[in-house]
Amino acid sequence: MPLTRPLAVPLGAALALALPLAAPWPAGAANTDPVAVANATFSSPTVQSGNWTAGVDGWTGPTGVASVDRAAHPKGLQAATLGWNGVAVSLSTRLRGVRAGANVTLVWDDNPDSCVTSGAGPRTYTVTVAGTANPVGDFTTNAPAAKADWYTGRTYSFTAAEDSPHVTFTNTATSNPGCGELITNVQAFQTPPEPTSPGSSDPCAGEGAGSPACTTDAGNKQQIENCPATSRDCLAGVAGKGEQENAGIAQQTQALDEFTNTPRDQDPNTAADALCQVSNAHTGNLQPGDTVIPPGTWWYC
Repeated sequence: MPLTRPLAVPLGAALALALPLAAPWPAGAANTDPVAVANATFSSPTVQSGNWTAGVDGWTGPTGVASVDRAAHPKGLQAATLGWNGVAVSLSTRLRGVRAGANVTLVWDDNPDSCVTSGAGPRTYTVTVAGTANPVGDFTTNAPAAKADWYTGRTYSFTAAEDSPHVTFTNTATSNPGCGELITNVQAFQTPPEPTSPGSSDPCAGEGAGSPACTTDAGNKQQIENCPATSRDCLAGVAGKGEQENAGIAQQTQALDEFTNTPRDQDPNTAADALCQVSNAHTGNLQPGDTVIPPGTWWYC
């Protein structure tokens, strides 16, 4: 089969094809970094038939997932429910990659679900994370009307009190709680904490200055400064002749020589020639015009 010439694609177009579309960031989050959320659109497990399937991959909680048709999300997403088997339930996950002290903003969509009639009362739920400085987030969906009515772009901001903070959505509806709220399209953004400045690496700084080792070092330093620059004997008497260091260098030199002079089973050039046979078998039919760089200049072969 004749080889075809590779298609040239401009660099900008290639990047546009390779990079996924970024999710919109919440307002006021221009200096934040996106955080990966496990199963953010609740696409796993896939609801193959019917309206529901039990379990939510990447999350914990005794609940399940609504199908695309049942969720009726404007982007065609599946959704997790906060009502299961007739009772209100919670759904939790951890935000991996978030360190304690980071400022985090959650963004998601919610829906009262079509099973809720207009007389059932508002659908309410909370968002909670660890940390006494983080208040409970109280939320109410759009008014129930026996149909999907998604609110897109709910937000909740907090300061992470722990690494990989644990986020929990909990149904608080008192009327027909088993027909719970749906949530999906969960996103997270963070402003990482400021890096801590490293402590002093000088063991003789601060309280360590009075230690025996540091006072000895200080005395030696003064003695070295008092030695005439041309007196090797004076310097050796104070600082030593470096016997331990010289012995270590000698051992490293010997080890390097032993490695370098180790007999080889095969000459490197002979081994490369064998590999060239494989390479040439794949590139032998290429003509100079088939590639930007001629195959003969690719490597050793």
